[in-house]
Formats: sequence, C-alpha cells, structure tokens
Amino acid sequence: MSVNGTGLVDTFPDDEPSSVVSTPEGAPSANNPRLLFMGLKRSGKSSIINVVLYKLPPTETVFIPATVVIKKHMLRSFKNFQLWDLPGQIDFLESNFDTESIFSNAGAMVWVLDAQDDYIESVARLTETILQLQQLYPHIKYSVFIHKVDSLSNDFREDTVRDIIQRIMDDLSDAGLENPPVSFYSTSVYDDSIYEALSKVIQLLNPQLPTFEALLNTIAGSCKMEKVYLFDVVSKLYVGADTSPVDMDAYSLCSDYIDTIVDLSEIYGWPRERDREMENGIGDGNGPLAFTRPMINEDESAESFISGIRGYCLYLREMNRFLALIGFSKEPRFEDEKPMIDHNVQVFQDSLAEVLSRT
Repeated sequence: MSVNGTGLVDTFPDDEPSSVVSTPEGAPSANNPRLLFMGLKRSGKSSIINVVLYKLPPTETVFIPATVVIKKHMLRSFKNFQLWDLPGQIDFLESNFDTESIFSNAGAMVWVLDAQDDYIESVARLTETILQLQQLYPHIKYSVFIHKVDSLSNDFREDTVRDIIQRIMDDLSDAGLENPPVSFYSTSVYDDSIYEALSKVIQLLNPQLPTFEALLNTIAGSCKMEKVYLFDVVSKLYVGADTSPVDMDAYSLCSDYIDTIVDLSEIYGWPRERDREMENGIGDGNGPLAFTRPMINEDESAESFISGIRGYCLYLREMNRFLALIGFSKEPRFEDEKPMIDHNVQVFQDSLAEVLSRT
C-alpha cells in the first residue's frame, strides 16, 4: 500500500513470512525512528494506520483484513517515521523470533486495547510485554490506546478507562516496576482523538521536541496566540506545540483548516524552484536539503489568514514541504498586527531551519 501522489507516505515490502523481519536499507536511526503497533487481533491497529496515513474513511475500516504478517509503513516528514503493524495473534517475544531486529531500534510502542471487548486478556498480555521489554530494551516508551470508546456512554466510558488504567498500573506495580514509562489515551477513528494521541506518540520519537516547544512558546507569546501547532500537513499530526493546554475544539478547527488549504493548493498551487529541481532529477527530497533549503523563502511560502471563525483568528504559514505552523488567537487587534506577526513567524521559520539542519 502506498500513496505516490504526495510522496510522503510509503510502505515497505510486506510479503515476508511473519517469522522473518528484515530491516530495510537506511534502517532506523535518529532520522528513521520506529514505532511499533501491538495488541490483540481485531483491536484496531491496522484501522488506525489506514485512517491516519492513508485517509481511509473510518466507515470502511470494517473491511480491512486481519494482519497476519508484519506490515511496515513510513510517514515521510521532517524525519522518516517507521510504523510497524505487528499481528496480534503472534507473541514476538518467544524464542523462535528475532526480537533484536524488531525491538532493538524501536523508540516507542503503542498497545491498542479494544474497550468494547473483554479487555482482561489484553491487559495481561500488555503487562507481560512491558515487563519483558523493560528488561531487554529499557529505552522503549509505551502508550496505551484505549480504543473504540466512541460507542460507550459517557459514564460507562469513564468507568472503563479508569478500570483499565488501574489494572495495568497495579499489575506493573505488583511485578516491581514502579513509575513505568506508560501513557494512556482514549481513542476512536471517528473523531480527532486518534490524531491527538498519535501526535503525542510521534513527539516521543523526536529528541528535538524541547527545542520545538521553546520556539513555539516564544512565537505564541510574541504574537499573542492562544495556541500554536507545528503540523505535518499530509498526516495532520502535530509534531510540536506550545506548552499551553490543548483545546480539542480548536485543534479540530486547525485540522479542518489544513484540509481546506491542501484542497485549495491542489487547484491553485504553482510549481516552485525546488519542485522543478526534483522533476529534473536534482535531489530526491530526502537528503539534508529537504530540511534546510525547502524552508521556503518568504515570497514563496504558502500563507493564509482568516478571522471570525468561532470567535478565532486563524493564521497558517508553510514552513517547508512537510510542515506548517498554525496558530489561533482571540486577540481583537490580531489582524491589525499581522505585519509584526509575519516578521516574527519568519524569524521562527529561520530558527526552525537551523534546528532541522542539525539532524
């Protein structure tokens, strides 16, 4: 499976037997972080990947066949994020599997737990997996997606989520693992909760996140923005944000804003110098220049500004061929101060280019 039109999402060959996992060339490094999706079969792992990466409508996820081999996907952004979908019916920690090739280069693991099903077995498998991996690969960070919560009533949802978290933490504590590196998220493919949760996980794989946050805090303060995100445009995952609390309604507004801008760019966009160079075979867009020179100059950067949307002013500025900055504000004079905002964002863009050039 691949999306060749954008060139940002790709899939490694996945026709290998599940017991054999070969690491592709250019394998995991600082610029190729790996994220593992694990969980029992039919828990929703493949659905999440197909909805987020390949824009499969959530209503069509019921037709996705069960995963029987390891499927390797890639999100091409400012880093090449590898997403591996592991079959739930196989225990990859058994001795007959090459656990080293699967887990040694993994930066994070997402365990997808079906909240609509009997989750006792899934909780037991998860705690056993974490305990084994912590001994062998202590660098791995863990996230639990308490998935398919959309069909649960509000009261029952809260009780279910609370019970799952309590069971997992108690089991890990009883096994002697105190303060485990585990995060919990309630998710559904039918709303933006899955994008919010996966954004947080992707950020765990970025060692430059503190720098991103510091820069975004600066731009939020200087431009009087309520919240600022640095979005991967194609996946709609945000790779960084300022440290103020997330407002899900505002996040959904930013996500819809990206969709609108991308749709318009398909109609009214124009080929720029870097696009022409790639068409002529100069560079492939994946080398160091992909993170520096495509920090497009001010005259070529796509930009959008709109006011009066649910009481917000929205500001979007393209950073490079992968990333866009989106901020929103309720400041009444925000539109009048746009020249100053443009200048501040240009300074941010230059700083971001310098940070990414060091990867």
